[in-house]
Amino acid sequence: MDGSPTVLEVVSQPSARPIPVSIEAAGNFLAEKYGKAVQGILLYGSCLRAGTDQDGLVDCYVIVDQYASVYQSVWLALLNRWLPPNVFYGEVNLEGRIVRMKYAVLSLGDFERSVTSKWFHSYFWGRFAQPTAVMACPSYMMSQRIISGLERAVLTFLGNVVPQMPQQFSAKDAWNIGLALSYSAELRAESKGRIATLWDSNHAYYEQVAHATFLAHFPKIKVIQGNDLILYEMEYSRWDYIKNRIAWIVRKVQGKVLSILRLMKAAFTFQGGADYLIWKIERHSGVKIELTPAQRRHPILAGLTTFWRLYRKGAFR
Repeated sequence: MDGSPTVLEVVSQPSARPIPVSIEAAGNFLAEKYGKAVQGILLYGSCLRAGTDQDGLVDCYVIVDQYASVYQSVWLALLNRWLPPNVFYGEVNLEGRIVRMKYAVLSLGDFERSVTSKWFHSYFWGRFAQPTAVMACPSYMMSQRIISGLERAVLTFLGNVVPQMPQQFSAKDAWNIGLALSYSAELRAESKGRIATLWDSNHAYYEQVAHATFLAHFPKIKVIQGNDLILYEMEYSRWDYIKNRIAWIVRKVQGKVLSILRLMKAAFTFQGGADYLIWKIERHSGVKIELTPAQRRHPILAGLTTFWRLYRKGAFR
């Protein structure tokens, strides 16, 4: 090692930073709502990057001990186990204004499996490889356990990306290509410049965590120290590239189906968030659509027809 921080130290950085009062209020709301079942609350997304909840929703994952302990409805527990996560919309009043949140419920067992290569699709390890802050853990031991899961997500993500790299590449290349691959494996309402924005907002994190990962966990990768840019050099066999490429093609097909199923499931759980979803799609893609009163009364049917209209307008890729 060259004295740079370890992967675990880098992924711990967002959790060590101060959390704004409004976002902390959202975390406290979720901790109180799910009580003793909470093993940790993970903060990620645009509000973490910006350090504010203004003009957005606080994105959280609520890690719970088991699904049966947080749902009165057997169906919700089964849906969460069958196709995790369940996604909900919530609000908390803070000094006369509303803090809005979008949160997903995931069991600790599913979280720890989802960040490893045992979880084929990139939906979870692609998200948790990005900066994530851990809040409201019941113990220091549990917080370290969850942070270790975030470390594993980075290793899984980069492990599935580096076979697609040219012989020489930078950390920025790895993240740009990796995020493009994982986004293409979902239905994403993102503009083409979204990945560049993600890199620009957290480039120090991405550079550090890639460097630490390549040094400690990828013996085939050599570090080339340039004047202004660190490059990495590796050699993968043609067969490694082909296997990896096929896997991403399968993830892309699989992900479209899973995304549609999750959207249909969210019609039951994401109460009150329809306007936000439409706003977010417009914000990221430039495609605007209006929901009619009939569509609001019949979310499943409306969801399918609205999705098709948005898809034809190019809101998803």
